[in-house]
Amino acid sequence: MGQICAALKYSKEHEWVEVLEEGKVRVGITDFAQHQLGDIVFVELPQIGAEVEADESMGTVESVKAVSDIYSPVSGQVLEVNQLLEDSPETINTDPYKAGWMAVITLNDPAQLDGLMTAEEYEVYVKEEE
Repeated sequence: MGQICAALKYSKEHEWVEVLEEGKVRVGITDFAQHQLGDIVFVELPQIGAEVEADESMGTVESVKAVSDIYSPVSGQVLEVNQLLEDSPETINTDPYKAGWMAVITLNDPAQLDGLMTAEEYEVYVKEEE
């Protein structure tokens, strides 16, 4: 199993959430997810200003194996997207938790964070998935 970052929250769809300043989060896919996908060749990110809903698709990741939806772990508005991924989608493979982030979202409801898994809970969840 890949690395898990203790400071992050995790969704059952294998997205991670980093809490930034008040009411904002950074989102990406986990190391486990990028390993499952294989070499990532294209990423479609949400539009800045778009409203995203928790557990609904906000973009796609295309690998040599398949195209997979990226599910937003929270509801809110997209403030920023990682432009680096347009030219270098493989960044997700090499650095999923830092340079490979996908979007910054302003939360509609910060209480949604309570429904996400801690690193310990996610580790158990991934072991059950394998």
